[in-house]
This record gives sequence, C-alpha cells and structure tokens, in this order.
Amino acid sequence: MRETAAGAEVAAEALFSIRDISKSFGGIHAVRSVSFDIPRSKVFAIIGPNGAGKSTLLNLLSGNYQPDTGTQIFDGVDLAGKPAYQRARLGIARTFQKIRLFKHLTVLDNVIAGFHIHRHLPAWEYVWPSRAAALDRKRCHEEARDLLSFVGLADRADTVAGSLAYGQQRMLEIARALATKPKLFMLDEPAAGLNNAEAGFLLERLDTLRKQQMTVVLVEHNMELVMNVADRIFVLETGRQLFVGTPDEVQSDPAVIAAYLGEELH
Repeated sequence: MRETAAGAEVAAEALFSIRDISKSFGGIHAVRSVSFDIPRSKVFAIIGPNGAGKSTLLNLLSGNYQPDTGTQIFDGVDLAGKPAYQRARLGIARTFQKIRLFKHLTVLDNVIAGFHIHRHLPAWEYVWPSRAAALDRKRCHEEARDLLSFVGLADRADTVAGSLAYGQQRMLEIARALATKPKLFMLDEPAAGLNNAEAGFLLERLDTLRKQQMTVVLVEHNMELVMNVADRIFVLETGRQLFVGTPDEVQSDPAVIAAYLGEELH
C-alpha cells in the first residue's frame, strides 16, 4: 500500500492503530494484511467498490469478528480477543448497514437504551428505586432528548420507532449509538437510502461531531459526502489496502481512479 508523507504524523496521534490484520472465510480472503492509523478527532473514511471488504473490516474493528492475524491497539489498549460489548465499554460505537432498532419501543426509549453501558446501579435499585436511581433516570431522559434534538427528532420522542420514515430511523440509530458516549464512532453506509436533503443534514451532523473532538470512521459509497467531510481516506480493493491520504490526494491518485473512482468525481 502507498501512503502519503503525512502518515508518520498521523500514526503519532492515532487513537486506533491497526497492523497487518487479515480475515478469511473458508477460502475467501476478505481482508488481507491491512494496516492503518485512525487519528484522534478526525473523520476517517473507508471506501472501495462493492465486495472490497469494507463491512468485514468494520466488523473487525468493532469486535463483531476477530481477525485471523494482526493487532489492534485502541487508546493504548490491546483489543486481542475482545468482543463487541467489551469494545463498546472502552468507547467504540457503531451503526450498521441494516438498521437495528427496538422498533416496538418509543424513539426516546431507543436512545435511553444506549446509556446502559454507563449505568452502574445495583440490581435492587430497579425494584426499589432510590433517590439516586430517580436522578439517574432523569439525567438519562434529559441527555436522550438532547441527542434527539441533535439528530432532528426532538418532536418524535414519543413515537414508536418502527413507524418512523427510513431516513429518521437512520438518524435514530445514530442518536442511540451516541448515547454510549463513544471515543470512536463508526458508521456503515449511513447515507444509504437517504435523499439529498437528508444526506446534507447527515453531513452537517458529522462535521459537528468532528468539531466536538469525536473521532469518526465512515464507510460510505456517497463520494460527495465523503469528499466533503473526511480528513483522511483509506481505499480498499479486493481486501487489500490501496492508498491512504487526504481527499485531494485520493481523487488525484491514478491507481485509485483506475480501481474505483473512475469518472465519478470529474
């Protein structure tokens, strides 16, 4: 893989460092010896054609899959063998290509569910709630409503999640993931199925998260969104790393153009 000269600087300030990770399913090599660094407080995009291994790579980073080889160091912690729930407690959150909501619950309750990893009340508090439990519940409700306002769903708090329009369900999933208070927020195709206005709103929200010093990993096919929000872009081709650089560098690299971008950005 080729990387720009800025790579050494990025490695020095990395929140998440990935080295030589690989994953195979039977005889299919989905990810092959991939290495990169995700800098703090930046938007790091992963792009590539269909079947390049992007979702597999995201599943490796989130702990849904464990790599066959390689190392992953997140904020100084070796993630070897750590499943998704343990990584969530360390500060890694994600959304999925296929929306996963509690569709029978209200919009507000879906977001409140995201706070569970930071709640440490003893079991008896849920049967005989104390004043501390009541204050904790009040705080969760207030923070959940703030998140709903952030994603444009403040007026839908009491709506059953399954009745929301598709784009609104996307934004609700983002709000629920943000409720876990992640250090690293990974989104898998968040603009899929969104209209232009919804994609524009998503772009604004991602930019706001970066300004709030959150680190974002974005897997996305919408190149207009990627080029407008990403600080660095990792290009994947048939499971192999092809290039890492800024949006301008990626758009002008002949190998990337030949493998993926083509005339799309001209």
